[in-house]
Amino acid sequence: MTVQNTQDVSMEDIVSLAKRRGFVYQGSDIYGGMAGLYDFGPYGTELLNNIKKSWWKANVQLKPNYVGLDSAMFKHPKVWEASGHVGGFSDPLAECKKCNTRIRVDKELGAVGVTADEKMSEEELNSLFDANRDKIKCPKCGAKDFGPVKAFNLLVKSNLGDFTGDDAEPVYLPGEACQGIYLNFKNIVDSVRVKVPFGVAQINKAFRNEISPRNFLFRTREFEQADTQFFVKPNENKLAYEQIKKDRWNWYLSLGIKEQNLRWKQHDNLVFYAKDAWDIEYNYPDLGFDEVEGIHDRTDYDLSQHSKFSGIDLSYTDPVTNEKYIPWVLETSMGLGRAFLAVMCDAYTVEELPDGGTRTVLKLNPEIAPIKYAVFPLLKNKPELVAKAKEVYNLLSQKYMCEFDDNGNIGKRYRRQDEIGTPNCVVIDFDTLKDDTVTVRDRDTTNQIRQKVSDL
Repeated sequence: MTVQNTQDVSMEDIVSLAKRRGFVYQGSDIYGGMAGLYDFGPYGTELLNNIKKSWWKANVQLKPNYVGLDSAMFKHPKVWEASGHVGGFSDPLAECKKCNTRIRVDKELGAVGVTADEKMSEEELNSLFDANRDKIKCPKCGAKDFGPVKAFNLLVKSNLGDFTGDDAEPVYLPGEACQGIYLNFKNIVDSVRVKVPFGVAQINKAFRNEISPRNFLFRTREFEQADTQFFVKPNENKLAYEQIKKDRWNWYLSLGIKEQNLRWKQHDNLVFYAKDAWDIEYNYPDLGFDEVEGIHDRTDYDLSQHSKFSGIDLSYTDPVTNEKYIPWVLETSMGLGRAFLAVMCDAYTVEELPDGGTRTVLKLNPEIAPIKYAVFPLLKNKPELVAKAKEVYNLLSQKYMCEFDDNGNIGKRYRRQDEIGTPNCVVIDFDTLKDDTVTVRDRDTTNQIRQKVSDL
């Protein structure tokens, strides 16, 4: 069999498979859909949950100095002032004067080889944009006539508890998931037996008012983040930081992602409070290498800001030396949608068969595959085979997520399971009724073996 390289596949192929096989649907699809919003279907939900379980096991279960958290999405308005999101969480936008389409100026400049520093003021960005206007055209109508660059805040406002409409103290949906960890630092220290250095892990939702969501799950307006915040003594961060980087890299490999499709990228332009920042990038179809996870040395900025804005002392006192200090934070932040997309892209394989046909296979790591076993009766019109197949299905489903399928011929059933990444298909035939053995077919090799039901 000839295998087509994963990176020869287009994003359109991934989107098509995702909808056809029940992994991901466009949000509000029957109403025409909404840009940047997606619903995970039956198989997508299973795959996403398995990725989450793998992440939680690696970052909480197997690490004795990490604990978990699930904080509320809504937070006090001052949280977003303290974090800098109200004043500085924005994208530079310009509007086409012909069709009113808005563009991300920094992205469009980058596409023509011009780097826009995130620290630039609106005035500096306008000067840079003006110098390169002739190279940038509207993606919708093709015009090159844009208005001035303006900062567009990405926080999504809510009216939670606001019945007056005066918006005097607006409440926001979370722009990032990690703030809940900082807010509960003192609660965790006071209530759980943890000592610095220790980490807190959380999976939670985030929302961003993206003006141009794109590339399927890569940039969306609603998404989940899997974050860890590791609290260390000031200036005692180097060894822990390097270990965290190593652990995160190895986790992606444990999912089955090919190492050649991953790379490190160090940030050149750091925000003022950061000491160091790296991204793990994945080589997405049609997009190339781009961030799937960020790993950041944030110094003491976050706890210091929340101490200042809340008036609560968030310093830590060493129980042995009585030394008091604001811990530094080493952060990992992964977009679960981006990790899900990377897993899908990496597993997507098209193989040429000896008979000249092809098959599409999702060669997922069996640990995260949505369905572990598919159980088939050889013939659906033979009650004894169907009854035995259901018996085997009920046995296996006590431990694994399984699927029963008696629709169509065996070849078509195999192809369906190949496309959703099922590692093993179990066929119940007439010999099963005699000796309690079944045919087990391997997804990747298509090899088949006879095996006792009790050995499954």
